[in-house]
Amino acid sequence: MGLYHSIDAAPFLYYFIFAVVTVVMKLDIELYLTKNVMKENKYDNSHFFNQYSQMSRSVNGLQGAGEWHVLKKMFPDFKGKRVLDLGCGFGWHCRYAMEQGAISVLGIDLSEKMLTEARKINSLPGIEYQRIAIEDFDFPANAFDVVISSLAFHYLEDFGKICDKVHYSLSKAGTFAFSVEHPIFTAQGLQDWYYDEKGNRIHWPVDQYANQGIRKANFLGVEVTKYHKTLTTYISSLIKSGFEIIGISEPEPEKALLESIPEMKDELRRPMFLILSATKK
Repeated sequence: MGLYHSIDAAPFLYYFIFAVVTVVMKLDIELYLTKNVMKENKYDNSHFFNQYSQMSRSVNGLQGAGEWHVLKKMFPDFKGKRVLDLGCGFGWHCRYAMEQGAISVLGIDLSEKMLTEARKINSLPGIEYQRIAIEDFDFPANAFDVVISSLAFHYLEDFGKICDKVHYSLSKAGTFAFSVEHPIFTAQGLQDWYYDEKGNRIHWPVDQYANQGIRKANFLGVEVTKYHKTLTTYISSLIKSGFEIIGISEPEPEKALLESIPEMKDELRRPMFLILSATKK
């Protein structure tokens, strides 16, 4: 009887082990996908990348970015500093930091197409580019003196975790300066004006402001995922991570742009960008 039961149990044991191995493999695959594949990366889509490459900030660099005249004033003195650029894109800010006297600059980005372009047009001695998602960067303590970022954090869900990592990797009194899309700009989600029957802009919709989280926006004709955060979240996350805020700005277009481009006056009706600068206490 005992022999019969031991033989009869063999198939059951086989299927049990097979089921366990299958579950473990599935969990490993899901973990891999979560960490490496599921991060949205529209910029490696050829059509989207070509559209982005035609934008003023891509063609003309920093001078083509509407917020640059304010952002550069929020940056610290780069002379002799080790700099990290989170979401470096084409590398324009990396080049600027190096030209202003930085001793080393590391730019990280998830998009291989972005990095290829950065290496092509903004490669200088002392600048290095690596393919790393912002959520995954893991550098040692005291690795950098300045961390910068331009219009990247509204694509990430957990800003508090980013602040913790930046604080850890900064040297004492190091600077963290960055720009994001303004919470008023991201709140409603669609990121477009309300128009009358003649196509005139009536107003900019602000809705669900306190309901933080995923928003689906149209950017360059493609639906992209962004994460709306309140102004409180941006500021309190910095403070909670141990930063002292030293600058905040809601930049307006330069006077020359307001005078030369009639539609630019609408940018005074609501803020599009938020810029913050903080130091590690």
